Amino acid sequence: MIGFISQFQRRTPLGWLQLSHQRSRLLVALSGIAFADVLMFMQLGFQTALYDSNTRLHRSMQADIVLISPQARNLANMSSFTRRRLYQAMDFPGVKSAEGMYINFGDWKNPQTKKKTAVLVMGFNPDKQVLDLPEVNRQKDIVKLPDTMLFDRASRGDYQNAITQINSGKPVTTEIDRRTININGLFSVGASFIADGTLITSDQNFLRVFPKRDASSLSIGLIQVQPGYDPKQTATALKSHLGEDVKVLTKAEFIEFEKDYWKTNTAIGFIFSLGVSMGFMVGVIIVYQVLSTDVNAHMKEYATFKAMGYNNLYLLGIVFEEAIIMAILGFLPGFGVSIGLYALTRNATNLPLYMTLARAIQVQVLTIIMCMISGAIATRKVQSADPADMF
Repeated sequence: MIGFISQFQRRTPLGWLQLSHQRSRLLVALSGIAFADVLMFMQLGFQTALYDSNTRLHRSMQADIVLISPQARNLANMSSFTRRRLYQAMDFPGVKSAEGMYINFGDWKNPQTKKKTAVLVMGFNPDKQVLDLPEVNRQKDIVKLPDTMLFDRASRGDYQNAITQINSGKPVTTEIDRRTININGLFSVGASFIADGTLITSDQNFLRVFPKRDASSLSIGLIQVQPGYDPKQTATALKSHLGEDVKVLTKAEFIEFEKDYWKTNTAIGFIFSLGVSMGFMVGVIIVYQVLSTDVNAHMKEYATFKAMGYNNLYLLGIVFEEAIIMAILGFLPGFGVSIGLYALTRNATNLPLYMTLARAIQVQVLTIIMCMISGAIATRKVQSADPADMF
């Protein structure tokens, strides 16, 4: 190992010398790689934001097991099941509590712009703690008041005046599905691809806003198991106990249920994956053009090396050295620009778009692979170089 390191230190960095010889060409190549990295960073970021934003409410639900309708597709299309299944679950061994939740979309009038937007409305028994949201739990008495709701301050839209008014202790009056409501409190969850905002209220207020909704038809059942019971085993036993007109999921399965919908049943999940692939291919083409031009410009030098006795492996190492150098140097500006674009997009959309170490490593590895593929294609000319044909 020591001998290898010593030999490596004595090695002339031909790859770097060739790249730095024409700095304008190097800067163009690094700009292209950075552009490809930004494309991959943004598509991966949007994809993660899609899954995270659409499962924030799922993660906030205090439940070990979740009951939903077999016809449910995602949180925006939950369908409903009978409350009797919730009562049956409450009598099952190992079940500590079982609470119901109503979910529906409503058209509400923006108190500032007076324009109608679609918001997600959630209703549940305020005497029970079903959400792991401290702001909501502290204001459970507020939503017991008739036609009173809590508003998500992290909603997407122009609500700053309304939020300021609520923070000052003055309720905001507006309409949802043509019924006058009062917004008398705030909480924070955030916008999603499903809805620009969320309203939380009591089950009684929910049924007032949506009078056609049957009180015995629930959107979600939230079950907590007793200490010492395994949620997965309890969920398996509940499946056979409750019948086929209700789907029984653990909380982790409920979150994956939402993610799978966006991955497989919508075009948007495919579009983000395709965007990553397109960014990768753009990078391969850009790096190949640079390396191919460099190889053609130094073909006689490569042929001279072969005439001196250097084998193809050594010559390939020079090209791969250039590819790795470009992968590392091109990644740095792409990483920096992406952090700025993440912050800009996050502030504009309230989506959870953050740079993570795992994503940075993933894109760096993809960049290295991208450059190595380009190097492998470009080195075909080096391998076929014949000194006799060069002079």
